[in-house]
This record gives sequence, structure tokens and C-alpha cells, in this order.
Amino acid sequence: MIEATLTGFLTSISLILAIGAQNAFVLRQGLARSHVFAVCLTCALSDAILITLGVAGFGVVVAAYPSLPRIMVWAGAAFLLFYGATRFHAAWKGHAGIDLSGKAAPQRLGTVLATCLALTWLNPHVYLDTFGLIGAVSTGFAGAVKTGFAIGAVTASFVFFFSLGYGARLLTPIMQSARSWVVLDILIGLVMWALAVGLVLSH
Repeated sequence: MIEATLTGFLTSISLILAIGAQNAFVLRQGLARSHVFAVCLTCALSDAILITLGVAGFGVVVAAYPSLPRIMVWAGAAFLLFYGATRFHAAWKGHAGIDLSGKAAPQRLGTVLATCLALTWLNPHVYLDTFGLIGAVSTGFAGAVKTGFAIGAVTASFVFFFSLGYGARLLTPIMQSARSWVVLDILIGLVMWALAVGLVLSH
């Protein structure tokens, strides 16, 4: 059981560490100190659901609806292009509503969570990682041991997102100028557009 749990943890954390739309959003919210707990919890719970479904066998769903992956690709690419554009617009406007003390201007929780959920559930890479890779690795275990694998994978998600969200504050001294926020938004925008292009070209 311990070996399976550790395998699940390491498999999950190695996949989440890759720079992506979701991670960039969590990092920015952490730097802005805006609804950090809610964002981290939303990401972690979403991953928990997807990992559980992946371990349970998402392959059955894909076999029944073969067009689903392609639909997810185009929907995800469209949203990534849109969100990237919002970050370029924020960079063009200036410091995007964030004062130089590192604290954000008030943001509506609903708007923040809607963006967070979209970046998670409209991202095909999330499904590939959770349903495809984690689901595939989990087939090496069975019964209660397989449950231990899932627990380890879910735990890794919680540890990562909360560490990223709250650990972002360590970068606050670097983010004391408006220029730093402009650069961050431009980089995030470029990442979003690169991910969108990559999605389309890889399918």
C-alpha cells in the first residue's frame, strides 16, 4: 500500500510540475494575494475528481465517444487564446490593478473561480495527464492497493497547488514594480498562446 501511494504521489507531482495555464493562473493569484485559498482548493479538488475518474477508467468513456478528445482540444485552445489575450491587454494597461505593495485590487470571487474552472476543465492536457497517464499507471495496481495509488496522486495535487499559491508570496520583493507585473502578464500570455498552438498542432 505504501509503495502504491508513493508511486501515485510521484507520478502526479511529476506531471503537475510542468508549466501550464492552470499553474500560471495559481501563481498570479498567489502573487496578487487574491482568493488564494479558494483557487488552490478549486484546482486541487478538480484534480482529485479527474484523477479518481482516471483511475476508475476513463478509457471506457473515450471508446463510447471517440469525438470527445477533439472537441476538448478545440474548446481548450479557444479559451487559452482568449485568456492569453486578456493578459496582454492587462500588460498594455499597466500593472493590471495590482498596487506596488503586492496586494490586488478587489476581485470578485465568482469571476476568479470561473476563470480557474475554465483553465482546468477546458484544458485537454489535464485530461491526458489524469485520465491517460495516471489512469494507465494505476492499472499496475488492484483493489485496495489501487485506492492507495489514487490517494497518493490526489495528495500530490493538494500539496503542489497550496505550495504554489502560498509560496508565490516569497516572490513579492521581486514584484514591487509595475514593470515586473507587466513582464509577468506578457509571459503568461505567451505561455497561454503557445499552449493553444501546441494543442492544435499535436492533434
